[in-house]
Amino acid sequence: MITLSDIRSAQARLHGIATRTRLIEFNHPQSATRRLFLKPENQQPIGAFKLRGAYNKIASLSAEDRRRGVITYSSGNHAQGVAYAARALGVKAVIVMPNNAPAIKRDATAALGAEIVIVGPGSAERQLKAEELAAQHGYVIVPPFNDEQIIAGQGTMGLEILEDLPEVEAVFAPVGGGGMISGVAAAIKLSKPGIKVIGVEPDLAGDAQASLRAGKIVQFPATEVSRTIADGLRTQSIGSINFEHIRRYVDDIVTVREEEIREAVRLLASNPATVAEPSGAVSVAGF
Repeated sequence: MITLSDIRSAQARLHGIATRTRLIEFNHPQSATRRLFLKPENQQPIGAFKLRGAYNKIASLSAEDRRRGVITYSSGNHAQGVAYAARALGVKAVIVMPNNAPAIKRDATAALGAEIVIVGPGSAERQLKAEELAAQHGYVIVPPFNDEQIIAGQGTMGLEILEDLPEVEAVFAPVGGGGMISGVAAAIKLSKPGIKVIGVEPDLAGDAQASLRAGKIVQFPATEVSRTIADGLRTQSIGSINFEHIRRYVDDIVTVREEEIREAVRLLASNPATVAEPSGAVSVAGF
């Protein structure tokens, strides 16, 4: 389990690397009774929060490990985070991506200098390929979510939320593999235990909710999770380390329908500052 000290150390590493995103108040039909604030992580250099965890992980490696190069497996945002961080730190990066990853994310990752390896759509398939290549070439694996340094990096968002909005009552976060919500929930609960932390995921990829209800990790089939428009949340199961953080710090996980995600994307697109991909819009749909 990560500590507040781990998250603060990550915050120090990320200073000058990750953008310090400021909360934006969002007007919505229920604004008379509940105020909603958005954390616009689309302002990060790669357009997503994943830079935080990826950079914290790679920056924490020894000089010897950095010389070996790093490898990861991702459908897009973590891939770009690793590629960006590796380039900034002068480290070779190899990314295993599924063949159904959006072309724009695949091209953006390659443009950052990473070597791309394409496999099938299953999240387990790309993880196995990355592990195989790591064993062959000695690369250090930078997991997308199931890692303490990744979790601590994502947790810096939680510290920033508390700095900007000390009176916050509830925080909604998307859930894919569980890296973001693990870090954010730890930062929030270890600072102010009374604040609610709610995870949100698509119905079609509701494995985290199922896991929380069952008290054990539940895996969804690749054929089902690949149907959601939220391509960044198509993981088949949450990580074991993430599950322990979720069980300790997350109050609940709710799921949203595809039409609710699309409606949230539409509402957010009304302001250029809050345009979000479906994986980010699930939080607003959950609210």
